[in-house]
Amino acid sequence: MKSPVRTLLPLIAVTAALAAPAAFAGPKCTDAPRDKWLPKETMQERIVKAGYTIDKFKVSGSCYEIYGKDKAGKRVEIYYDPTDGKVVKERDDD
Repeated sequence: MKSPVRTLLPLIAVTAALAAPAAFAGPKCTDAPRDKWLPKETMQERIVKAGYTIDKFKVSGSCYEIYGKDKAGKRVEIYYDPTDGKVVKERDDD
């Protein structure tokens, strides 16, 4: 006969694996297909013109996401709607 712990362990492992991505998921920025998104270069230019320094720029789910610094030099993490460039979520790292 199996012990209860040995029976539950695989169930716990699967549950944890399925829940982990949800815990780290970013916001949903758009439902638009990628051919409707602003080009990455255009978005990066807009961000720099707004006074930010981009350390890392990436596609994160349905968003453009940057890690960088604002005008004051504070570290930021910002998610943008890739169809219009609006900020969806912003977080200061300092």
